[in-house]
Amino acid sequence: MALSLREYRARIKSTESMKKITRAMELIAASRIIKAQQRAQAAAPYARELTRAVSAVATFSNVDHPLTREEDDPKRAAVLVVTSDRGLAGAYSSSALKEAERLAEKLRAEGKEIDWYICGRKGEAYFRFRQRPVVQSWTGFSDQPSYDVAAEVGRALIESFLKEQGEDGDVDEVHVVYTRFRSMLLQEPTAVRLLPLEVIEGDQAPETHEVLPLYEFEPSAEAVLDGLLPQYVQSRIFFSLLQAAASELASRQKAMKSATDNADELIKKYTRIANQARQSGITQEISEIVGGVNALADANSAND
Repeated sequence: MALSLREYRARIKSTESMKKITRAMELIAASRIIKAQQRAQAAAPYARELTRAVSAVATFSNVDHPLTREEDDPKRAAVLVVTSDRGLAGAYSSSALKEAERLAEKLRAEGKEIDWYICGRKGEAYFRFRQRPVVQSWTGFSDQPSYDVAAEVGRALIESFLKEQGEDGDVDEVHVVYTRFRSMLLQEPTAVRLLPLEVIEGDQAPETHEVLPLYEFEPSAEAVLDGLLPQYVQSRIFFSLLQAAASELASRQKAMKSATDNADELIKKYTRIANQARQSGITQEISEIVGGVNALADANSAND
């Protein structure tokens, strides 16, 4: 009985220590997610207006730019997968990787080979474990991405996209898989095609009541696109990283809250079992004492 009770008390103590850790991680994630949400919201207007401007220039200027040019028979696609650097975030990274695998299956069905680009140690470990080649990876910033990192990722993807067909490392399409932050309760894995930029023909542009801006291109539409498109790609990647960072922190907060609640339940369970074991031990000791007293009394009566 004593050994069993000691074991339960040790389990209670270790579970209480674990609960302190998960509670601390929950509070840290909760404190950081507000700032991550604010950064994502602050970046949204710039990304939206830049996308609008690039789409307008590419659609209505009739410019054949390398970043908007569709290949007749695309053979290879680059896929950037955004995951986390650390674990304990629930199904955050695994959901993004599943979405990447669904996209890869779709691209392979279209006859395209895939070059993988990875952000985050979890994605890097996923591909390394399966011995699948990765062209380039970036780690160490998943919960606090910077624009410099997004610019570096964007330059690498643009460089591979601009290579001549048949050249080592060239790709015909660029896709990004990341987790979109919808709310604290909903984070949605999303796959988008980044390049080539989809251009809508002027006579096929959707009707809208919104007043579209009029642009004058100086010195030329080609020069404007040369300057805007790299900024557009980097901005979209940065926005994806910010959305992924907010999603990661929200997932971690939910996972740590669930772990803390489970620790509470375990402590209650072990405490109840330990109390039952202690009561059983006390009852057994009392029974042994009463039995000994009765045996002694019977012996004294027999002697008399």
